[in-house]
Amino acid sequence: MNIGIKKNLSISFDEALAAVPEALKAEGFGILTEIDVQKTLDEKLHVPFRRYRILGACNPPLAHRVLTAETDAGVMLPCNVIVYEGDDGRAVVTAVDPMQTLAREHPVLEPVAREVQEKLTRVVEKLR
Repeated sequence: MNIGIKKNLSISFDEALAAVPEALKAEGFGILTEIDVQKTLDEKLHVPFRRYRILGACNPPLAHRVLTAETDAGVMLPCNVIVYEGDDGRAVVTAVDPMQTLAREHPVLEPVAREVQEKLTRVVEKLR
């Protein structure tokens, strides 16, 4: 099942958490939110879970274009990028693919969604 732009990395979870923000920055994104899923599940449910972060990335000019075209598109923002520790101890990164979400039902948003998709693909491809 293909639910995003995914890459298995050769680096550790901690190394990926340091590299992803820099790769996003190179494409004009900043991180607005960070959710530590492992910590949250431990605190709320007292269940163990792998190291897993959800990063809410935003490219302000692109977000503005989307919101100007469709105010309700804010429900799809920011662009989530997940980083988690795979079973082999190496990091896995997956970025949302806006062509599978945002543009699917709103053709007017397709040009911006395609641009975001291209940028997030470059982000993921840069990671090792």
